[in-house]
Amino acid sequence: MKLLEGKTAIITGGSRGIGKAIVEVFAKQGANVAFTYSSSSEAAKKIETETPIDGVKVKAYKSDASNFEQAQELATEVLKEFGSIDILINNAGITKDNLLMRMSEDDFDRVIEVNLKSVFNMTKAVQRTMLKQRKGSIINMSSVIGLMGNAGQSNYAASKAGIIGFTKSMAKELGSRNIRNNVIAPGFIITEMTEKLGEETIKNYQEGIPLKRGGTPEDIANACVFLGSDLSDYVTGQVLNIDGGMLT
Repeated sequence: MKLLEGKTAIITGGSRGIGKAIVEVFAKQGANVAFTYSSSSEAAKKIETETPIDGVKVKAYKSDASNFEQAQELATEVLKEFGSIDILINNAGITKDNLLMRMSEDDFDRVIEVNLKSVFNMTKAVQRTMLKQRKGSIINMSSVIGLMGNAGQSNYAASKAGIIGFTKSMAKELGSRNIRNNVIAPGFIITEMTEKLGEETIKNYQEGIPLKRGGTPEDIANACVFLGSDLSDYVTGQVLNIDGGMLT
């Protein structure tokens, strides 16, 4: 039996990188998937048409998770289309790196809005449905940077650390209704974004990782399958580092 058969998942930022891998792996594991995108409509439509397998529905929604009203509208539309919302994966995120002395207020605010406020917006949007179902799994994408900090990424680190505190609070608020809230903190993951760093920079990063390689989007997606499935029914309020031992 497929691990996510019969479940419906919302995945924000699902048109590329880690989000795309989660959409594809979830569909293979039997989940119906609603995923969001912001601008890459062509990529989103391609995923929507090519990913589904027998008995599985995959649908793309243009929606900005950092916008409270759009998050509410998305949850309403998905519930109407799919009938339930069993899993929420808050994956949408951006970076606007700079040293603090050069960082603008707008760059700080926007990273907080997209990375952190979106988690509040989407959790709020699906909460009522999951409370009625008396079951749900919410998985929030943080980063090892939220645990260790990094020069030039104070806005990003603050947003990702905030996700951890928010998630632990939600685990305590919603646990009595069997709604689980957990965090995944990826390390150095090879995506379109990190490939732009150049071969030498990537090699240097990998040398500092005990497993001596960068992670793949599928490594993150597989962890999401575990936290979204019934295999993790007694897991909540936890931070799962998928980092090849980087923080060991």
